[in-house]
Amino acid sequence: MASKKTTSKKKVAPKAKTTKKAAPKKVAKEKVEVKAGPRHPMGRAKELHGGKEALAKALAPMLATDAEDSDVVASRLKTASNQQLLRLQRVSEAVKQKWGGRDALITALATAEKKSGDKDYVTKLGTFSLPKLFDLATQAERRARA
Repeated sequence: MASKKTTSKKKVAPKAKTTKKAAPKKVAKEKVEVKAGPRHPMGRAKELHGGKEALAKALAPMLATDAEDSDVVASRLKTASNQQLLRLQRVSEAVKQKWGGRDALITALATAEKKSGDKDYVTKLGTFSLPKLFDLATQAERRARA
């Protein structure tokens, strides 16, 4: 059997005419040139500090412990990577800015841990590297806030 095709005519409402609104004019922004520094650690060390040797020599007095000479530390730092030197420089700047130096950081750590009277603890802190002392200090600050 053949079926009869029916076509249904649906009434569709006429489309309303839309008026275009003028888009707001875009004001040309002034182009500010930002000087991008080098992305590679070697380039950053050269541009910011004059090279690896100069950066190592500048970091040595801050990183030297009581038992070490800064010249020995500087010669050891010359073999470190540029990225390590830049990280050590950021840590030493943060310590210098917040506590003033290595000895003040050790004193602040001992008082934060309430062990300033314990001489053995203070001497043990003196043997730690500056980044380790910085990490311990930031942990102590977090514990004090919590």
